[in-house]
Amino acid sequence: MTASGHMTAPNRLAITLCVGLATIMQALDTTIANISIPYIQGSMAANLDEANWVLTSYIVAAAIMTPPTGYLAGRFGRKRMFLIAVVGFTVASMLTGRAESIGEIVAFRFLQGAFGAGLVPLSQSVLLDIYPREQHGRAMAYWGMAVMLGPILGPIVGGWLTENVSWRWDFYINVPIGALTCIGMTIFLPETRRVAARLDWFGFITLSVATAALQLVLDRGEELDWFASPEIVLEAITAAGAFWLFLVHTLTVRDPFIKPAMFRDRNFTAGILFVTIVGLILYAPLSLLPPYMQDLMNYPVFTAGIAMAPRGVGTMAAMMVAGRLTGKLDTRILLAAGLGLTAWALYDMTGWTPAVGMATLMLNGVVQGAGLGLLFVPLSTVIFATLPAQYRTDGTGVYTYVRNLGSSIGISIVQALLVNETQINHATIGRYVTPFNRLFEHGLAAQYLSPYTAAGRALLDSVVSQQALIIAYIDDFKLVMLVALAALPLLLLFRRPSQGGAEPGMPGIE
Repeated sequence: MTASGHMTAPNRLAITLCVGLATIMQALDTTIANISIPYIQGSMAANLDEANWVLTSYIVAAAIMTPPTGYLAGRFGRKRMFLIAVVGFTVASMLTGRAESIGEIVAFRFLQGAFGAGLVPLSQSVLLDIYPREQHGRAMAYWGMAVMLGPILGPIVGGWLTENVSWRWDFYINVPIGALTCIGMTIFLPETRRVAARLDWFGFITLSVATAALQLVLDRGEELDWFASPEIVLEAITAAGAFWLFLVHTLTVRDPFIKPAMFRDRNFTAGILFVTIVGLILYAPLSLLPPYMQDLMNYPVFTAGIAMAPRGVGTMAAMMVAGRLTGKLDTRILLAAGLGLTAWALYDMTGWTPAVGMATLMLNGVVQGAGLGLLFVPLSTVIFATLPAQYRTDGTGVYTYVRNLGSSIGISIVQALLVNETQINHATIGRYVTPFNRLFEHGLAAQYLSPYTAAGRALLDSVVSQQALIIAYIDDFKLVMLVALAALPLLLLFRRPSQGGAEPGMPGIE
Protein backbone atom coordinates (compact mmCIF):
# COMPACT_ATOMS: atom_id res chain seq x y z
CA MET A 1 0.00 0.00 0.00
CA THR A 2 1.13 3.52 -0.74
CA ALA A 3 0.51 6.54 1.42
CA SER A 4 -2.52 7.44 -0.67
CA GLY A 5 -4.21 4.17 0.16
CA HIS A 6 -3.77 2.20 -3.08
CA MET A 7 -1.66 -0.91 -3.59
CA THR A 8 1.32 -0.98 -5.91
CA ALA A 9 0.40 -3.16 -8.90
CA PRO A 10 3.10 -3.73 -11.55
CA ASN A 11 0.60 -5.79 -13.61
CA ARG A 12 -2.15 -3.18 -13.46
CA LEU A 13 -3.28 -3.68 -17.07
CA ALA A 14 -3.40 -7.48 -16.75
CA ILE A 15 -5.32 -7.24 -13.46
CA THR A 16 -7.77 -4.77 -15.02
CA LEU A 17 -8.40 -7.19 -17.88
CA CYS A 18 -8.91 -10.11 -15.47
CA VAL A 19 -11.40 -8.34 -13.23
CA GLY A 20 -13.05 -6.95 -16.36
CA LEU A 21 -13.61 -10.51 -17.62
CA ALA A 22 -15.11 -11.48 -14.26
CA THR A 23 -17.42 -8.47 -14.35
CA ILE A 24 -18.44 -9.15 -17.96
CA MET A 25 -19.26 -12.77 -17.09
CA GLN A 26 -21.49 -11.71 -14.20
CA ALA A 27 -23.15 -8.90 -16.16
CA LEU A 28 -23.62 -11.16 -19.19
CA ASP A 29 -25.58 -13.68 -17.16
CA THR A 30 -27.75 -10.94 -15.68
CA THR A 31 -29.11 -10.16 -19.14
CA ILE A 32 -28.47 -13.18 -21.37
CA ALA A 33 -31.41 -15.14 -19.94
CA ASN A 34 -33.89 -12.31 -20.61
CA ILE A 35 -33.97 -12.92 -24.33
CA SER A 36 -34.48 -16.68 -23.99
CA ILE A 37 -37.17 -16.64 -21.27
CA PRO A 38 -40.00 -17.49 -23.74
CA TYR A 39 -37.99 -20.52 -24.94
CA ILE A 40 -37.16 -21.68 -21.41
CA GLN A 41 -40.80 -21.24 -20.47
CA GLY A 42 -41.93 -23.32 -23.44
CA SER A 43 -39.39 -26.12 -23.08
CA MET A 44 -40.10 -26.49 -19.34
CA ALA A 45 -43.89 -26.06 -19.64
CA ALA A 46 -43.73 -23.21 -17.11
CA ASN A 47 -46.09 -20.28 -16.68
CA LEU A 48 -44.94 -16.66 -16.83
CA ASP A 49 -44.58 -16.28 -13.06
CA GLU A 50 -42.37 -19.40 -12.86
CA ALA A 51 -40.29 -18.25 -15.81
CA ASN A 52 -39.69 -14.86 -14.20
CA TRP A 53 -38.13 -16.66 -11.23
CA VAL A 54 -35.25 -17.51 -13.59
CA LEU A 55 -34.45 -13.79 -13.54
CA THR A 56 -35.35 -12.83 -9.99
CA SER A 57 -33.79 -15.87 -8.25
CA TYR A 58 -30.42 -14.88 -9.69
CA ILE A 59 -30.77 -11.25 -8.60
CA VAL A 60 -32.10 -12.12 -5.13
CA ALA A 61 -29.22 -14.53 -4.48
CA ALA A 62 -26.77 -11.87 -5.60
CA ALA A 63 -28.43 -9.33 -3.32
CA ILE A 64 -28.28 -11.66 -0.31
CA MET A 65 -24.68 -12.75 -0.79
CA THR A 66 -23.20 -9.38 -1.76
CA PRO A 67 -22.92 -7.77 1.73
CA PRO A 68 -20.73 -10.59 3.22
CA THR A 69 -18.18 -9.99 0.46
CA GLY A 70 -16.12 -7.61 2.59
CA TYR A 71 -15.92 -10.04 5.51
CA LEU A 72 -15.09 -13.05 3.32
CA ALA A 73 -12.40 -11.14 1.41
CA GLY A 74 -10.82 -9.98 4.66
CA ARG A 75 -11.09 -13.35 6.39
CA PHE A 76 -9.82 -15.57 3.57
CA GLY A 77 -8.02 -13.14 1.26
CA ARG A 78 -9.42 -11.25 -1.69
CA LYS A 79 -7.65 -13.30 -4.36
CA ARG A 80 -8.82 -16.59 -2.84
CA MET A 81 -12.41 -15.36 -2.65
CA PHE A 82 -12.24 -14.09 -6.21
CA LEU A 83 -11.14 -17.51 -7.47
CA ILE A 84 -13.80 -19.34 -5.42
CA ALA A 85 -16.48 -17.01 -6.79
CA VAL A 86 -15.38 -17.52 -10.41
CA VAL A 87 -15.13 -21.32 -10.10
CA GLY A 88 -18.48 -21.59 -8.29
CA PHE A 89 -20.17 -19.33 -10.83
CA THR A 90 -18.79 -21.38 -13.72
CA VAL A 91 -19.89 -24.71 -12.22
CA ALA A 92 -23.36 -23.32 -11.44
CA SER A 93 -23.62 -22.15 -15.05
CA MET A 94 -22.92 -25.69 -16.27
CA LEU A 95 -25.57 -27.09 -13.93
CA THR A 96 -28.12 -24.53 -15.13
CA GLY A 97 -27.47 -25.56 -18.72
CA ARG A 98 -28.07 -29.22 -17.82
CA ALA A 99 -31.25 -28.59 -15.78
CA GLU A 100 -34.30 -30.70 -16.63
CA SER A 101 -37.06 -28.73 -14.91
CA ILE A 102 -37.95 -25.14 -14.13
CA GLY A 103 -37.32 -25.85 -10.45
CA GLU A 104 -33.76 -27.00 -11.19
CA ILE A 105 -33.12 -23.95 -13.35
CA VAL A 106 -34.30 -21.61 -10.58
CA ALA A 107 -32.19 -23.47 -7.98
CA PHE A 108 -29.02 -23.41 -10.08
CA ARG A 109 -29.61 -19.79 -11.06
CA PHE A 110 -29.80 -19.04 -7.35
CA LEU A 111 -26.38 -20.71 -6.98
CA GLN A 112 -25.09 -18.64 -9.88
CA GLY A 113 -26.24 -15.47 -8.18
CA ALA A 114 -24.78 -16.54 -4.83
CA PHE A 115 -21.31 -17.20 -6.25
CA GLY A 116 -21.44 -14.29 -8.68
CA ALA A 117 -22.49 -11.83 -5.99
CA GLY A 118 -18.92 -11.07 -4.99
CA LEU A 119 -17.56 -10.58 -8.50
CA VAL A 120 -18.76 -6.99 -8.94
CA PRO A 121 -17.81 -5.55 -5.51
CA LEU A 122 -14.48 -7.42 -5.54
CA SER A 123 -13.77 -6.06 -9.02
CA GLN A 124 -14.60 -2.54 -7.88
CA SER A 125 -12.45 -2.74 -4.76
CA VAL A 126 -9.50 -4.18 -6.71
CA LEU A 127 -9.64 -1.36 -9.27
CA LEU A 128 -10.01 1.29 -6.57
CA ASP A 129 -6.90 -0.13 -4.86
CA ILE A 130 -4.61 -0.56 -7.88
CA TYR A 131 -5.35 2.91 -9.30
CA PRO A 132 -4.38 6.09 -7.41
CA ARG A 133 -7.19 8.29 -6.13
CA GLU A 134 -6.79 10.83 -8.92
CA GLN A 135 -7.48 8.05 -11.47
CA HIS A 136 -10.55 6.59 -9.75
CA GLY A 137 -12.88 8.16 -12.32
CA ARG A 138 -10.98 6.41 -15.10
CA ALA A 139 -10.94 3.13 -13.16
CA MET A 140 -14.71 3.27 -12.62
CA ALA A 141 -15.17 4.01 -16.32
CA TYR A 142 -13.24 0.82 -17.14
CA TRP A 143 -15.34 -1.11 -14.65
CA GLY A 144 -18.57 0.45 -15.90
CA MET A 145 -17.78 -0.44 -19.51
CA ALA A 146 -17.22 -4.05 -18.44
CA VAL A 147 -20.56 -4.01 -16.60
CA MET A 148 -22.37 -2.68 -19.65
CA LEU A 149 -20.86 -5.14 -22.10
CA GLY A 150 -23.46 -7.48 -20.61
CA PRO A 151 -26.45 -5.56 -22.02
CA ILE A 152 -24.64 -5.36 -25.38
CA LEU A 153 -23.46 -8.94 -25.71
CA GLY A 154 -26.20 -10.61 -23.65
CA PRO A 155 -29.15 -10.11 -26.04
CA ILE A 156 -27.06 -10.72 -29.18
CA VAL A 157 -25.17 -13.78 -27.94
CA GLY A 158 -28.20 -15.15 -26.10
CA GLY A 159 -30.45 -14.62 -29.11
CA TRP A 160 -28.02 -16.25 -31.55
CA LEU A 161 -27.34 -19.24 -29.31
CA THR A 162 -31.03 -19.74 -28.53
CA GLU A 163 -32.05 -19.57 -32.18
CA ASN A 164 -29.20 -21.56 -33.71
CA VAL A 165 -28.08 -23.97 -30.97
CA SER A 166 -30.07 -24.08 -27.72
CA TRP A 167 -30.96 -21.82 -24.82
CA ARG A 168 -28.75 -24.10 -22.69
CA TRP A 169 -25.67 -22.62 -24.36
CA ASP A 170 -26.61 -19.26 -22.87
CA PHE A 171 -25.13 -20.74 -19.69
CA TYR A 172 -22.46 -23.07 -21.12
CA ILE A 173 -20.75 -20.04 -22.64
CA ASN A 174 -19.53 -19.04 -19.18
CA VAL A 175 -17.18 -22.05 -19.04
CA PRO A 176 -14.40 -20.69 -21.31
CA ILE A 177 -14.75 -17.18 -19.87
CA GLY A 178 -14.51 -18.53 -16.33
CA ALA A 179 -11.48 -20.68 -17.16
CA LEU A 180 -9.62 -17.76 -18.75
CA THR A 181 -10.47 -15.52 -15.79
CA CYS A 182 -9.17 -18.08 -13.29
CA ILE A 183 -5.87 -18.47 -15.13
CA GLY A 184 -5.30 -14.73 -15.35
CA MET A 185 -6.15 -14.08 -11.70
CA THR A 186 -3.96 -16.94 -10.51
CA ILE A 187 -0.99 -15.43 -12.34
CA PHE A 188 -1.41 -11.69 -11.89
CA LEU A 189 -3.68 -10.82 -8.95
CA PRO A 190 -1.75 -10.33 -5.68
CA GLU A 191 -3.24 -11.63 -2.45
CA THR A 192 -4.28 -9.17 0.23
CA ARG A 193 -3.43 -9.39 3.91
CA ARG A 194 -5.92 -11.57 5.79
CA VAL A 195 -7.76 -9.94 8.66
CA ALA A 196 -9.02 -11.83 11.70
CA ALA A 197 -12.62 -10.66 11.49
CA ARG A 198 -15.89 -12.05 12.82
CA LEU A 199 -19.04 -12.25 10.76
CA ASP A 200 -22.18 -10.95 12.41
CA TRP A 201 -24.28 -14.02 11.65
CA PHE A 202 -27.43 -12.63 13.25
CA GLY A 203 -27.29 -9.52 11.10
CA PHE A 204 -26.54 -11.52 7.96
CA ILE A 205 -29.35 -14.03 8.54
CA THR A 206 -32.00 -11.43 9.41
CA LEU A 207 -31.13 -9.29 6.37
CA SER A 208 -31.19 -12.38 4.12
CA VAL A 209 -34.56 -13.50 5.49
CA ALA A 210 -35.99 -10.00 5.03
CA THR A 211 -34.72 -9.84 1.43
CA ALA A 212 -35.99 -13.31 0.48
CA ALA A 213 -39.39 -12.79 2.14
CA LEU A 214 -39.86 -9.43 0.41
CA GLN A 215 -39.06 -11.01 -2.94
CA LEU A 216 -41.60 -13.79 -2.30
CA VAL A 217 -44.25 -11.17 -1.58
CA LEU A 218 -43.51 -9.36 -4.84
CA ASP A 219 -43.20 -12.46 -7.01
CA ARG A 220 -46.18 -14.43 -5.66
CA GLY A 221 -48.46 -11.55 -4.71
CA GLU A 222 -50.16 -11.24 -8.09
CA GLU A 223 -50.73 -14.99 -8.38
CA LEU A 224 -52.17 -15.30 -4.84
CA ASP A 225 -54.23 -12.08 -4.83
CA TRP A 226 -51.82 -10.21 -2.57
CA PHE A 227 -52.94 -9.73 1.04
CA ALA A 228 -56.05 -11.80 0.57
CA SER A 229 -53.66 -14.76 0.78
CA PRO A 230 -52.46 -15.96 4.21
CA GLU A 231 -49.13 -16.88 2.61
CA ILE A 232 -48.49 -13.33 1.41
CA VAL A 233 -49.50 -11.92 4.81
CA LEU A 234 -47.08 -14.30 6.54
CA GLU A 235 -44.26 -13.44 4.14
CA ALA A 236 -44.87 -9.71 4.56
CA ILE A 237 -44.82 -10.01 8.35
CA THR A 238 -41.63 -12.08 8.11
CA ALA A 239 -39.95 -9.49 5.88
CA ALA A 240 -40.92 -6.57 8.16
CA GLY A 241 -40.02 -8.43 11.35
CA ALA A 242 -36.67 -9.66 10.07
CA PHE A 243 -35.71 -6.20 8.86
CA TRP A 244 -36.71 -4.65 12.20
CA LEU A 245 -34.53 -7.16 14.04
CA PHE A 246 -31.69 -6.44 11.65
CA LEU A 247 -32.01 -2.69 12.13
CA VAL A 248 -32.16 -2.83 15.93
CA HIS A 249 -29.29 -5.32 16.06
CA THR A 250 -27.15 -3.21 13.71
CA LEU A 251 -27.58 -0.11 15.86
CA THR A 252 -26.84 -1.83 19.17
CA VAL A 253 -24.15 -4.46 18.55
CA ARG A 254 -20.44 -3.60 18.67
CA ASP A 255 -19.37 -5.11 15.33
CA PRO A 256 -22.47 -5.32 13.09
CA PHE A 257 -22.79 -7.00 9.72
CA ILE A 258 -23.16 -3.65 7.94
CA LYS A 259 -21.13 -0.88 9.54
CA PRO A 260 -23.32 2.15 10.42
CA ALA A 261 -20.17 4.30 10.35
CA MET A 262 -20.23 4.13 6.54
CA PHE A 263 -23.52 6.02 6.50
CA ARG A 264 -22.00 8.99 8.30
CA ASP A 265 -20.56 9.86 4.90
CA ARG A 266 -23.24 12.02 3.30
CA ASN A 267 -22.34 11.17 -0.29
CA PHE A 268 -22.28 7.44 0.43
CA THR A 269 -25.74 7.56 2.02
CA ALA A 270 -27.19 9.68 -0.79
CA GLY A 271 -25.59 7.39 -3.35
CA ILE A 272 -27.12 4.30 -1.74
CA LEU A 273 -30.59 5.83 -2.02
CA PHE A 274 -29.90 6.91 -5.57
CA VAL A 275 -28.50 3.59 -6.82
CA THR A 276 -31.57 1.72 -5.55
CA ILE A 277 -33.65 3.69 -8.04
CA VAL A 278 -31.00 3.27 -10.75
CA GLY A 279 -31.25 -0.49 -10.26
CA LEU A 280 -34.98 -0.36 -10.84
CA ILE A 281 -34.79 1.65 -14.07
CA LEU A 282 -31.83 -0.41 -15.32
CA TYR A 283 -33.34 -3.90 -15.45
CA ALA A 284 -37.12 -3.35 -15.43
CA PRO A 285 -37.23 -2.27 -19.12
CA LEU A 286 -34.84 -5.12 -19.99
CA SER A 287 -37.32 -7.64 -18.58
CA LEU A 288 -40.19 -6.11 -20.58
CA LEU A 289 -38.65 -5.63 -24.02
CA PRO A 290 -37.90 -9.27 -25.06
CA PRO A 291 -41.48 -10.53 -24.61
CA TYR A 292 -42.81 -7.29 -26.13
CA MET A 293 -40.79 -7.80 -29.29
CA GLN A 294 -41.25 -11.57 -29.50
CA ASP A 295 -44.92 -11.84 -28.51
CA LEU A 296 -46.42 -8.60 -29.86
CA MET A 297 -44.08 -7.73 -32.73
CA ASN A 298 -43.33 -11.35 -33.76
CA TYR A 299 -39.58 -10.77 -33.82
CA PRO A 300 -37.35 -13.87 -33.94
CA VAL A 301 -35.23 -14.15 -30.82
CA PHE A 302 -32.00 -13.17 -32.57
CA THR A 303 -33.64 -10.12 -34.18
CA ALA A 304 -34.92 -9.08 -30.76
CA GLY A 305 -31.39 -9.40 -29.43
CA ILE A 306 -30.03 -7.19 -32.22
CA ALA A 307 -32.70 -4.58 -31.49
CA MET A 308 -31.72 -4.48 -27.80
CA ALA A 309 -27.95 -4.31 -28.30
CA PRO A 310 -27.69 -0.54 -29.04
CA ARG A 311 -28.79 0.16 -25.47
CA GLY A 312 -25.44 -1.12 -24.27
CA VAL A 313 -23.58 0.75 -27.01
CA GLY A 314 -25.13 4.01 -25.85
CA THR A 315 -24.16 3.19 -22.27
CA MET A 316 -20.53 2.50 -23.16
CA ALA A 317 -20.21 5.69 -25.21
CA ALA A 318 -21.72 7.77 -22.41
CA MET A 319 -19.45 6.11 -19.87
CA MET A 320 -16.38 7.12 -21.86
CA VAL A 321 -17.62 10.71 -21.90
CA ALA A 322 -18.57 10.61 -18.21
CA GLY A 323 -15.16 9.16 -17.31
CA ARG A 324 -13.50 12.26 -18.77
CA LEU A 325 -15.97 14.74 -17.29
CA THR A 326 -16.05 13.25 -13.79
CA GLY A 327 -13.98 15.49 -11.58
CA LYS A 328 -14.19 18.40 -14.05
CA LEU A 329 -17.96 18.92 -13.99
CA ASP A 330 -20.36 18.99 -11.05
CA THR A 331 -21.41 15.38 -10.44
CA ARG A 332 -25.02 16.42 -9.96
CA ILE A 333 -25.15 17.84 -13.48
CA LEU A 334 -24.04 14.51 -14.96
CA LEU A 335 -26.53 12.60 -12.82
CA ALA A 336 -29.37 14.96 -13.77
CA ALA A 337 -28.48 14.60 -17.45
CA GLY A 338 -28.50 10.82 -17.09
CA LEU A 339 -31.91 10.79 -15.43
CA GLY A 340 -33.27 13.21 -18.00
CA LEU A 341 -32.17 11.09 -20.98
CA THR A 342 -33.50 7.91 -19.34
CA ALA A 343 -36.86 9.52 -18.57
CA TRP A 344 -37.13 10.90 -22.12
CA ALA A 345 -36.47 7.45 -23.63
CA LEU A 346 -39.10 5.89 -21.36
CA TYR A 347 -41.56 8.66 -22.26
CA ASP A 348 -41.00 7.81 -25.93
CA MET A 349 -41.77 4.15 -25.15
CA THR A 350 -45.18 5.10 -23.75
CA GLY A 351 -46.23 5.91 -27.33
CA TRP A 352 -45.14 2.59 -28.83
CA THR A 353 -47.36 0.09 -30.61
CA PRO A 354 -46.32 -3.22 -32.20
CA ALA A 355 -46.00 -1.30 -35.47
CA VAL A 356 -42.96 0.63 -34.20
CA GLY A 357 -39.95 0.22 -36.48
CA MET A 358 -36.64 -1.36 -35.55
CA ALA A 359 -34.84 1.94 -36.19
CA THR A 360 -36.99 3.56 -33.51
CA LEU A 361 -36.32 0.68 -31.12
CA MET A 362 -32.57 0.94 -31.63
CA LEU A 363 -32.43 4.74 -31.40
CA ASN A 364 -34.47 4.68 -28.22
CA GLY A 365 -32.10 2.05 -26.83
CA VAL A 366 -29.09 4.24 -27.56
CA VAL A 367 -30.66 7.22 -25.75
CA GLN A 368 -31.75 5.14 -22.77
CA GLY A 369 -28.35 3.49 -22.58
CA ALA A 370 -26.61 6.86 -22.75
CA GLY A 371 -28.70 8.06 -19.83
CA LEU A 372 -27.66 5.07 -17.73
CA GLY A 373 -24.03 5.56 -18.77
CA LEU A 374 -24.11 9.11 -17.45
CA LEU A 375 -25.41 7.73 -14.15
CA PHE A 376 -23.00 4.86 -13.56
CA VAL A 377 -19.57 6.46 -13.68
CA PRO A 378 -20.17 9.63 -11.63
CA LEU A 379 -22.32 7.75 -9.12
CA SER A 380 -19.76 4.93 -8.73
CA THR A 381 -17.05 7.54 -8.19
CA VAL A 382 -18.81 10.03 -5.93
CA ILE A 383 -20.22 7.37 -3.63
CA PHE A 384 -16.70 6.21 -2.66
CA ALA A 385 -14.79 9.46 -3.05
CA THR A 386 -14.94 10.43 0.61
CA LEU A 387 -15.48 6.97 2.09
CA PRO A 388 -12.46 5.87 4.20
CA ALA A 389 -10.33 3.20 2.52
CA GLN A 390 -11.05 0.59 5.20
CA TYR A 391 -14.73 0.65 4.23
CA ARG A 392 -14.25 0.28 0.48
CA THR A 393 -14.93 -3.44 0.17
CA ASP A 394 -17.86 -3.26 2.61
CA GLY A 395 -19.11 -0.17 0.81
CA THR A 396 -19.00 -1.81 -2.62
CA GLY A 397 -20.87 -4.77 -1.12
CA VAL A 398 -23.67 -2.56 0.18
CA TYR A 399 -23.69 -0.59 -3.09
CA THR A 400 -24.13 -3.73 -5.17
CA TYR A 401 -26.69 -5.17 -2.72
CA VAL A 402 -29.05 -2.22 -2.96
CA ARG A 403 -28.63 -2.02 -6.75
CA ASN A 404 -29.53 -5.71 -7.08
CA LEU A 405 -32.39 -5.32 -4.62
CA GLY A 406 -33.74 -2.38 -6.60
CA SER A 407 -33.44 -4.38 -9.82
CA SER A 408 -35.25 -7.39 -8.38
CA ILE A 409 -38.03 -5.25 -6.91
CA GLY A 410 -38.36 -3.37 -10.20
CA ILE A 411 -38.69 -6.56 -12.27
CA SER A 412 -41.26 -8.02 -9.88
CA ILE A 413 -43.34 -4.82 -9.78
CA VAL A 414 -43.49 -4.30 -13.56
CA GLN A 415 -44.31 -7.96 -14.18
CA ALA A 416 -47.07 -7.94 -11.56
CA LEU A 417 -48.42 -4.68 -12.96
CA LEU A 418 -48.30 -6.13 -16.49
CA VAL A 419 -50.50 -9.08 -15.51
CA ASN A 420 -52.91 -6.98 -13.44
CA GLU A 421 -53.28 -4.18 -15.96
CA THR A 422 -53.80 -6.65 -18.81
CA GLN A 423 -56.77 -8.17 -16.96
CA ILE A 424 -58.23 -4.75 -16.13
CA ASN A 425 -57.76 -3.45 -19.68
CA HIS A 426 -59.28 -6.61 -21.14
CA ALA A 427 -62.39 -6.14 -19.01
CA THR A 428 -62.59 -2.43 -19.88
CA ILE A 429 -62.28 -2.95 -23.63
CA GLY A 430 -64.54 -6.00 -23.49
CA ARG A 431 -67.47 -3.84 -22.33
CA TYR A 432 -67.66 -2.39 -25.85
CA VAL A 433 -67.66 -5.80 -27.55
CA THR A 434 -71.39 -6.56 -27.63
CA PRO A 435 -73.89 -7.56 -30.32
CA PHE A 436 -75.37 -4.07 -29.99
CA ASN A 437 -72.18 -2.33 -31.19
CA ARG A 438 -72.92 -1.25 -34.75
CA LEU A 439 -69.23 -1.48 -35.68
CA PHE A 440 -69.74 -5.23 -36.08
CA GLU A 441 -72.59 -4.86 -38.56
CA HIS A 442 -70.67 -3.79 -41.66
CA GLY A 443 -67.53 -4.60 -43.66
CA LEU A 444 -64.73 -6.87 -42.53
CA ALA A 445 -65.78 -6.58 -38.89
CA ALA A 446 -69.11 -8.21 -39.71
CA GLN A 447 -67.32 -10.93 -41.70
CA TYR A 448 -64.47 -11.84 -39.35
CA LEU A 449 -65.22 -10.27 -35.95
CA SER A 450 -68.88 -11.04 -35.60
CA PRO A 451 -69.87 -11.65 -31.98
CA TYR A 452 -72.63 -13.95 -33.31
CA THR A 453 -70.22 -16.73 -34.40
CA ALA A 454 -67.77 -18.84 -32.38
CA ALA A 455 -64.90 -18.01 -34.76
CA GLY A 456 -65.71 -14.32 -34.57
CA ARG A 457 -65.84 -14.33 -30.78
CA ALA A 458 -62.50 -16.17 -30.58
CA LEU A 459 -60.85 -13.67 -32.93
CA LEU A 460 -62.41 -10.77 -31.05
CA ASP A 461 -61.02 -12.10 -27.77
CA SER A 462 -57.56 -12.38 -29.35
CA VAL A 463 -57.70 -8.78 -30.60
CA VAL A 464 -58.95 -7.46 -27.26
CA SER A 465 -56.26 -9.41 -25.38
CA GLN A 466 -53.54 -7.97 -27.60
CA GLN A 467 -54.78 -4.41 -27.16
CA ALA A 468 -55.08 -4.90 -23.41
CA LEU A 469 -51.47 -6.15 -23.28
CA ILE A 470 -50.20 -3.20 -25.34
CA ILE A 471 -51.82 -0.74 -22.92
CA ALA A 472 -50.40 -2.66 -19.95
CA TYR A 473 -46.89 -2.33 -21.39
CA ILE A 474 -47.46 1.42 -21.83
CA ASP A 475 -48.49 1.67 -18.16
CA ASP A 476 -45.28 -0.14 -17.14
CA PHE A 477 -43.09 2.15 -19.22
CA LYS A 478 -44.86 5.16 -17.73
CA LEU A 479 -44.27 3.89 -14.19
CA VAL A 480 -40.53 3.44 -14.74
CA MET A 481 -40.37 6.93 -16.30
CA LEU A 482 -42.04 8.46 -13.22
CA VAL A 483 -39.59 6.66 -10.94
CA ALA A 484 -36.68 8.13 -12.92
CA LEU A 485 -38.13 11.63 -12.57
CA ALA A 486 -38.84 11.09 -8.87
CA ALA A 487 -35.11 10.48 -8.31
CA LEU A 488 -34.17 14.02 -9.37
CA PRO A 489 -34.77 15.62 -5.93
CA LEU A 490 -32.27 13.15 -4.42
CA LEU A 491 -29.50 15.08 -6.20
CA LEU A 492 -29.95 17.79 -3.56
CA LEU A 493 -28.63 15.36 -0.94
CA PHE A 494 -25.16 15.27 -2.49
CA ARG A 495 -22.63 17.80 -1.24
CA ARG A 496 -22.13 20.99 -3.17
CA PRO A 497 -18.95 21.37 -5.23
CA SER A 498 -16.02 22.78 -3.32
CA GLN A 499 -15.35 26.38 -4.24
CA GLY A 500 -11.69 25.93 -3.61
CA GLY A 501 -11.33 22.99 -5.93
CA ALA A 502 -11.86 19.40 -5.16
CA GLU A 503 -9.15 17.03 -4.17
CA PRO A 504 -7.78 15.17 -7.20
CA GLY A 505 -10.13 12.36 -8.03
CA MET A 506 -12.95 13.80 -5.97
CA PRO A 507 -15.66 14.26 -8.57
CA GLY A 508 -17.10 17.62 -7.84
CA ILE A 509 -17.59 17.30 -4.10
CA GLU A 510 -16.09 18.81 -0.98
